[in-house]
This record gives sequence, structure tokens and C-alpha cells, in this order.
Amino acid sequence: MAHKTIFGTAVLLFSVLLAGAAGAQTSPATSPAPATSSASLPDKPHDDSFVIGNDDVLAINVWKEPDISRSIPVRSDGKISLPLAGEVQAAGLTPLKLEKDIADRLKNYISEPEVTVMVQQVNSQKFNILGQVSRPGAYVIANSPTVLDAIALAGGFRDFAKKKSIYVLRHNPSGESRLPFNYKEVIEGKNMAQNIKLQPGDTIIVP
Repeated sequence: MAHKTIFGTAVLLFSVLLAGAAGAQTSPATSPAPATSSASLPDKPHDDSFVIGNDDVLAINVWKEPDISRSIPVRSDGKISLPLAGEVQAAGLTPLKLEKDIADRLKNYISEPEVTVMVQQVNSQKFNILGQVSRPGAYVIANSPTVLDAIALAGGFRDFAKKKSIYVLRHNPSGESRLPFNYKEVIEGKNMAQNIKLQPGDTIIVP
């Protein structure tokens, strides 16, 4: 009988020790979790350098106001229309400035409105390609296109294109610059620096 009592006491003591060890293993893993999750929260997503233009698509979020929050394109007159806020000028502003303007308009209806503006699609920034290409015209700048990318977007060359005499017209604060582009050199891997990334307002001329 005494052996059974000693055995039962040993089992009980082992169970207590095991539970304590399990608690010691799990507590360090769980205790810092709140600090980790709060530290990983991203900053408020806005941009104070990009300038919104016509046809850009904006994602506007008003905290706890799903009826106002929406994805909306900037109209050709440069404005957007939102419930309660009404007609708001968007073109020519940064997302940060537009956030403040919308919030100011909503203060008459919402206590301390929190507005976030993000640019979903950039359709206002374009380049032009003219001359001896299949589809000359204006194209939206997306994914930092190069001169080679632009030629491909325009459907390639026409039969009599002068591939060695292409150039890019770029407007600078000091005036207009002309940047030469020799297609045959570039596709042969020579002088690759001339395959520049295009900027809004650039015009590629293919004579």
C-alpha cells in the first residue's frame, strides 16, 4: 500500500513539474506578441511629393465612414465628388494636401474625420512618341518605361524609320534638351546609357 502511495505522489509531482515547464516555455513566446504586432503597423500611407492629375484613380478612405470611402477617378475638370464633402479640387494637389482639404470639408458633419488618400492608378503622367512608328500618340507612364519600352508600346517601327537618328525631347527648367538614341547600338548592347527612363512630358521622335 505504501508503494502505491509513493508511486501516486511521484506521478503527481511529475505532473506539476511538467506543467510548470510547459508554462515557462510558452510564456516568453506569447508575452512579447502585442509589442511585435504594434511595432509592425505601417505608417499612414500618403505621398507628399506626387502631384495628382486628371484621370488618376484615387482610393479615398474615411475612417469608420464606409459610405464616403471609395475608389474614384479624377475628372477632366480636375475635381472629384464625395458625399458630404461635395466637389473637391484634386488635380494639382499632393495626396497629403487633398487629405487635409477633404477632412476640412467633412468637419461640419463628422467629429475629427481621419482621411487617407492613395493613388491607385497614375493615368495623368504621359509621354509622346511621334514619327515612323506603327501607333504614334500619347502613352501613360507606368513601371518606369525606357525608350525601347516606348517603341515596343507603339508597335515598333515603320519600314522607312531612321533607327540611328531617334531622339527624345525633354523639357527642363533651363529649356528643352534633345537626347539622341541610336536603336541599332542599343540592341547590340552598345552605349546602353542612351536607353534612358522616360519622364512625364517626354516626346520621342522617330524620323
